[in-house]
Amino acid sequence: MSDFLFSVNVTLPIFLVMVIGWVLRQIGMLDEHFVTVANKFNFKVTLPFMLFRDIASVDIRNVFDLKFVLFCAIASSICFWGIWGAAKLFVKDHSIRGAFVQAGFRSSAAVMGLAFISNIYGASAMGPLMIIGAVPLYNIYSVIVLTFEAQEEGKRDTGKIKQAFVNILKNPIIISIFLGMVVALLGIQFPAIINKTVNSVAQLATPLALIVIGAGFEGRKALAKLKPTVWASVIKLLIQPMIFLPVAASMGFTGEKMIAILIMLASPTTPSCYIMAKSMNNDGVLTASTIVSTTLLAAVTLTFWIFLLRTFGLI
Repeated sequence: MSDFLFSVNVTLPIFLVMVIGWVLRQIGMLDEHFVTVANKFNFKVTLPFMLFRDIASVDIRNVFDLKFVLFCAIASSICFWGIWGAAKLFVKDHSIRGAFVQAGFRSSAAVMGLAFISNIYGASAMGPLMIIGAVPLYNIYSVIVLTFEAQEEGKRDTGKIKQAFVNILKNPIIISIFLGMVVALLGIQFPAIINKTVNSVAQLATPLALIVIGAGFEGRKALAKLKPTVWASVIKLLIQPMIFLPVAASMGFTGEKMIAILIMLASPTTPSCYIMAKSMNNDGVLTASTIVSTTLLAAVTLTFWIFLLRTFGLI
């Protein structure tokens, strides 16, 4: 029961913030213009600030674990290519394919993951290490699938390869992770005034992203996409951890590392999926509905996985 209450206390407030955004949209306080502008602001400013802050503050040279980082990178890659391959075969509606793949493989590693790990272990270096191994690939793979599956005609594969490459180089989240790693590796220390400014902007990322998801959520349209929402949620919360948690255990990962891997595999779909899907001309409705459903269901599924990991003495 305590594990369930713990998970509820982590996930339910996130869900309720999205509900607030939806209510504000219904009473007319927020509109489509706000959603569009806030998405762009989040993607280009607040999320990059948050990732830069989280990575730049870690002493990477002392805590770096190549085996752990490689596991996070390889597991994320297998999930992405496997889901995209399955989507090519089974998702007949081309217009939702990019959103389905991104929502199915991409976890809330930064937005929810670090908070979840700190609630269990306090300050942890494994969360940022997991981010280094997985989040850059999350964004690179998301750019690739959203570029190739975008709801537009014109450029075919050759043009889209070039377009995807340019989008990766211009992606502000990838740039912020790279800059954060440079600062961490060089041990650069900023004055307190800079740190406080970065932290103030970074703290906007999660609540603003959740408000925007709620404000942009279209319930009637989401019901029409219930089947892909359910499948993306099942893949995200159950299938990925079912496959890779036993592999992680067999490789000797325990404690903070196992929790970080669990978050990478089985945490709700990240709010930044919605921001990127809308920014890159993909299906925002399916993305938002998957974020909402995985956030709501994660209180149960994460409790289940934590119970199993504790039962086997892995955490």
